[in-house]
Amino acid sequence: MTDVLIAGAGPTGLTLACDLARRGIAVRVVEQRSAPHRESRAKGLRPGSLEVFEEFGVAEAVAARGSARVVLRKYFDGRHINDTVTDGGVLVGQWQIEEVLRDRLAEYGVRVEYGSAIAGITQDAAGVRVELEGGAVVAAGYLAGCDGGRSTTRRLLGIPFEGTGEEEPAMVLGDVKAPGLSREFWHQWFSSEGTGILLCPMPGTDTFQLQAAPETDERGALLPPSLESFQRLFERHARMPEIRLADPTWLSSWRVNVRMATRIREGRAFLAGDAAHVHPIAGGLGMNTGIQDAAALGRSLAAALTDPAGEEALDAYQAERLAVATELLADTALRYERVLAAVREPGRGTEAGLD
Repeated sequence: MTDVLIAGAGPTGLTLACDLARRGIAVRVVEQRSAPHRESRAKGLRPGSLEVFEEFGVAEAVAARGSARVVLRKYFDGRHINDTVTDGGVLVGQWQIEEVLRDRLAEYGVRVEYGSAIAGITQDAAGVRVELEGGAVVAAGYLAGCDGGRSTTRRLLGIPFEGTGEEEPAMVLGDVKAPGLSREFWHQWFSSEGTGILLCPMPGTDTFQLQAAPETDERGALLPPSLESFQRLFERHARMPEIRLADPTWLSSWRVNVRMATRIREGRAFLAGDAAHVHPIAGGLGMNTGIQDAAALGRSLAAALTDPAGEEALDAYQAERLAVATELLADTALRYERVLAAVREPGRGTEAGLD
């Protein structure tokens, strides 16, 4: 029988899988996606996450794919104002982090099982039985739901996800090419209206991650993300008609959601990462908090599996990480407000969320 079944192969699930596998714990990872993605998504690793990665020997490989020093070039109403520098972490795309973690996991003899969505959960004092779509059943000692903000694990366990959320997107995002635009800078164009567009060069690629306030039509309705909309937003804010955006490989929208699970343990099943909490993106704390969740859950599960008195460690995981999540939601909400205020000041930008 598998010791731990992990649902979700993002940074949280893969970190947990690597941590458990290095301890000799039998682990399986199922992922409802049919294959790995190559979307930039989350892109900033903090020192604490690198310390976790150091424990199973991937910190250097992750850092090598990213950039430790990022220059933010600030524009206001189309005019270059100043440049600021951020360091202390690593700028690297989420898909690249996941690739490094999958490679390390494969060295432990574990491979992600793609196209495996969970459909049912039952458990008793002896273990958990997870039914997959298609009818297969996996028996495990414990289940870890690391399957994101729309977590199927959380829904099947009947755990409420309380908080607030906006109906309308606050931001559109995408991965695009911008031939002719310098890749030496994370370009941040803002305006006196409080709107703007950001293009961040993703290390190891020829793409930029684009973030912008959504475009509206003549009736004021928000338009969905598209290359054509991105180009109009770019021309409005950057005022560089010679630059033509191209080859979008990811298009998405982001809504403000501040929510957390009322509990992150249900018997032998646990939640971690976005399955347990979602919050504003200011400060780049989402992926990093998920990695820390995974490290804490790995320690707790290892203790429970190797120590007859380890049950206390499982209770400690919930107490510790629920407290962290509560503080995280309040903190990131304040950071987000600071960023919204800062971008109305010439020369200020996303670094306001790092204060």
